[in-house]
Amino acid sequence: MPYRHVSPRRTRLAGACALALTATAVLSAAASAQARPAAPAPPGPEGISAASADSLAARFDDTSQGSYYDAARHRLVVNVLDESAADTVRAGGATPRLVPNSLADLRSATATLRDRATMTGTSWVIDPRADKVVVTADGTVTDDRLARLNKVVGDLGGRAVLERTGGRLSLDLSGGDAIWGSDARCSLGFNVVKDGDPYFLTAGHCGKAVSTWSDKQSGSELAKTESATFPTHDYSLVKYTSPDTPHPSEVNLYNGKTQPVKEAGTALVGQTVERSGSTTKTHTGEVTGLDATVNYQEGSVSGLIKTSVCAEPGDSGGPLFDGSTALGLTSGGSGNCTSGGETYFQPVPDALKALGAEIG
Repeated sequence: MPYRHVSPRRTRLAGACALALTATAVLSAAASAQARPAAPAPPGPEGISAASADSLAARFDDTSQGSYYDAARHRLVVNVLDESAADTVRAGGATPRLVPNSLADLRSATATLRDRATMTGTSWVIDPRADKVVVTADGTVTDDRLARLNKVVGDLGGRAVLERTGGRLSLDLSGGDAIWGSDARCSLGFNVVKDGDPYFLTAGHCGKAVSTWSDKQSGSELAKTESATFPTHDYSLVKYTSPDTPHPSEVNLYNGKTQPVKEAGTALVGQTVERSGSTTKTHTGEVTGLDATVNYQEGSVSGLIKTSVCAEPGDSGGPLFDGSTALGLTSGGSGNCTSGGETYFQPVPDALKALGAEIG
């Protein structure tokens, strides 16, 4: 069967991977008192796209303390520690912003969190706009564990801030087009090619749960999981076994149209992105952090893209994209597409590099 987009099904899975996602984040008062806001970005060069900003950001690797895309003004903002670095950024065509925390300090803070605060129901990410590590605790974090987390965040001073969410950080088992196994439904991410053969990417926790896939419930075999990485990372490589050749990679927009996908790219904080999923169809949002760590009940995953895009059970493995650029695979998150939420994604370039594949 040629790879086409099948109708979404709103079936929810039974089991640990199909947990409900609820609630929004509120700022912990104790952590808020620790906050030391960075100065706002001054006026600077405008009129560049997110893709151009991503390429531009690489020029400032030696001076940048983190960067983000200001979508309202179409400019790249680069955090710096002193005026000398600011002059370098201005000369390079971006907007400098003086901040109190170095990127090394923030990375050190994440290492402290990993060593002292790894517990189910928590996550953390370096947020260049806040110039802090944003730590999230979901509704399953008990009072004693929350006290411990507050102590660790407090010890980090102005480098970290704590937020609470009343929901549960969980895996979103499903995505773009529905793909079915005997015990689970997930979503197809992107078609890829490896050694000349057709494959597709989906979430690693989907590949761990399912070995043989179909494009409908109890249908004939479409593909088999060849490798699955979860936890630590969250990607799976699935080989087509159907005799028909799949179409080149494209995303179902659930409006009668598809979005061709030509390449894989790196997400940028502030970038507007879109997600497609077999449960909730298409939703847009913004990249809010990179290199996030999420401590799911099933295990910890690092290196994720954090976004304000909503998702629900059944959306796992589905595509995160910006136009024709593949960015991520849906991993998990909290909230829903009624009241809102946040979702984490496995970066596609990292998965392709590890698997020796390319966008097909």
